[in-house]
Amino acid sequence: MSYPAIDFLFLNEEDMIKAGVKDMAGCIDAMEEVVKCLNKGDYVMGGENHNSHGCQVSFPKTSPFPNMPKDEGDDRRFMAMPAYIGGPFDLMGMKWYGSNMANKMLGLPRSILMVMLNDKDTGAPLCLMSANLLSAMRTGAIPGVGTKYLVNKGAKVCGICGPGVMGKTSLAAFVATCPDLEVLKVKGRGKASLDKFIAHVKEKYPQFKEIKVVDTVEELVRDTDVISFANTSGTDPSTYPYVKGEWIKKGAVLVGVSAFDIDDDFLSEKCKLVVDNMQLYEAWAEEFPYPSFGANNIIGSKFTDLIHDGKIKKEDIYDLGDIIHGDRPGRETEDQIIVYSVGGMPVEDVAWGKICYEKAKELGLGVNLHLWDQPDLY
Repeated sequence: MSYPAIDFLFLNEEDMIKAGVKDMAGCIDAMEEVVKCLNKGDYVMGGENHNSHGCQVSFPKTSPFPNMPKDEGDDRRFMAMPAYIGGPFDLMGMKWYGSNMANKMLGLPRSILMVMLNDKDTGAPLCLMSANLLSAMRTGAIPGVGTKYLVNKGAKVCGICGPGVMGKTSLAAFVATCPDLEVLKVKGRGKASLDKFIAHVKEKYPQFKEIKVVDTVEELVRDTDVISFANTSGTDPSTYPYVKGEWIKKGAVLVGVSAFDIDDDFLSEKCKLVVDNMQLYEAWAEEFPYPSFGANNIIGSKFTDLIHDGKIKKEDIYDLGDIIHGDRPGRETEDQIIVYSVGGMPVEDVAWGKICYEKAKELGLGVNLHLWDQPDLY
């Protein structure tokens, strides 16, 4: 940049696709580098603990102000998620989005997301980009990093709970890291979403010899090697998909992208517990006082609740970065059952955004926007 003049790039969704945002294999490689940075501490997120998921604006159920949004449905919020990520990325940025399930009645996705990338020193904007696909891909890629290191070789059967966007990207990551998959089970709530998901799978993944729509969590889990829980959920754990230990195949990996629940004793005594970044869950335990699980619907918050209850110790939770760096063991036996919690962090958005931004510049994509030649009040 030639300061004090500032220009920045705008990338719409079509630009992002051309820049490779849907490249799952590349995204998994990038997210592995992110996990390494997290493990080393080469990052900063929001809050005094530098590990906050973000700042959320929620609305009251009632208000004397007629124009104020109300909490009238599921997932009614706005979220700002700033982060710096080091390593090969070395960039500052923020994801910003609004979320409202009622959007679907308008033909819109539940959340509409944008990412802004900034110069880490001056704060100058570098790129404003459409981020629905970016966020979806990195959400699937983090499970892919885990399955790369945790799933038994030769795994043939996978399961998806929730045939929406997160279910699609979780499956893409499973296919990228588990090349022998040939049977897919899927559980959903409505025929329309299931039909759309199945059509997507048949078009994209011809390696699946069999696609089974199942009605129960038990059918989904039994005899399945790797499962993603990518269903929508609220704050009441009694409504989450519940998994009984007796259903789980020996050696299976259960990935918590969204909410599911397992019996405390089975989880603490019979499973290996893995998280994408332990410090994130400790931050959530501060932000959502015990019991954290429910207020935060990610299974890793149940792990920290188990620490609070004295059922496990902190060292019983394995950080994926430690496994990647070889500091702690990953899978130790073929029969070991692993529960892997995925929290989702803005560092991931900034990292994948950086790669797409660089590719967009290389290809001459996007619209250049002029901020100023010189700041007027400086």
